[in-house]
Amino acid sequence: MKKRPLKIFLILLTFSFLAGIKAQNFCDFKIRKYFKGAEVRDICRDGHYLWFATNGSGVIRLNLQNGRIKSFSVEKGNIDNNYFYSIAASPRYVWAGSTDGLFIYMKSSRRWIKRKFAVGGQLSNWIRSIKYDKYAKAVWIGRFMYLTKFDIRKRRFKDFDITRKGNKKSNTIKTIAVDGDSLVWFGTEGGLQRYDKRFKIQDESAITFYDNSYNYFLGEGQMVSITDILFERRNIWIGTDEFVTKENPDFNLGGLFKFDRVNFWKKFTIEDGLGGNGIYSLALIGKYIWASTYQFDRKLRIKYGRGISIIDRITNKVTKVVSKAIPDTIYKIYYDGKSVWLGGKDGVVRLFLNDSFYNSILK
Repeated sequence: MKKRPLKIFLILLTFSFLAGIKAQNFCDFKIRKYFKGAEVRDICRDGHYLWFATNGSGVIRLNLQNGRIKSFSVEKGNIDNNYFYSIAASPRYVWAGSTDGLFIYMKSSRRWIKRKFAVGGQLSNWIRSIKYDKYAKAVWIGRFMYLTKFDIRKRRFKDFDITRKGNKKSNTIKTIAVDGDSLVWFGTEGGLQRYDKRFKIQDESAITFYDNSYNYFLGEGQMVSITDILFERRNIWIGTDEFVTKENPDFNLGGLFKFDRVNFWKKFTIEDGLGGNGIYSLALIGKYIWASTYQFDRKLRIKYGRGISIIDRITNKVTKVVSKAIPDTIYKIYYDGKSVWLGGKDGVVRLFLNDSFYNSILK
């Protein structure tokens, strides 16, 4: 008779791991963990579905209404690749960027088709950023080399070389952000580009280029590599890469920048309270900017995740989040309006936001 309570406890514990989800509580706020073992690189939403691009585990879809999970992978036999870095969704399609071209999910037929690009060779088929532009009815595709625009109505792909000042890294795209109905911003390894859609992208006046000249990005470092772009009121928040070595200590200094779109630049670094000078991802949540950070090791030349830092966008106060619930390495922060999804090396952590959450971390 004494063994029954233990047996009941084990049964309940087993049920808590069903569907690959584990519920936990840290510091009086609730979290859930999904997809243990999967390296999640990007997240997007399509109605009541969340889509996850993973590096090694294919594409995963989660139904927010009933919790059902659908995996697309080589092992499942329903997609011809497992290595994805970016994902976006439009009303009729899901777009997933792999190391070997663009994959398009046809919602009507429930199948994937593959598109490869001839311009730039094999390396240019590494798709690192995808953004659906509802205003232009188009999809912007950032490749390791070259930018591609897909006109959904005409069903036509068009490639562009957006190299500026002879810097080839300005044609290496890492992130894309649609800014209302008139602007698109391209974050590259050589700086930030603002495209005015009133003009053809080939026109010289169509693009404004921000590198570290003319005191852009405070004129610091040899190069500026853009990792993420976030719009907030009149300001743009820009995450950058840290890449410094003993031989080249001034190459990419990293940091988070706040730009008023005119001439004011403010920089946040570890000296201001950031966990690291490298930025993986940004998200706007209420009065706060969330930034996932990393530190670059000059000797080993590898990145160490440094978790989440939260910036009060009114006071500019920076708080480093210290919690067992927060992974060190977070490649993507996604906010669905109620909870925050953190994609990292070992799956996804979902944070349920409430007063106790902020009371726990913003002391």
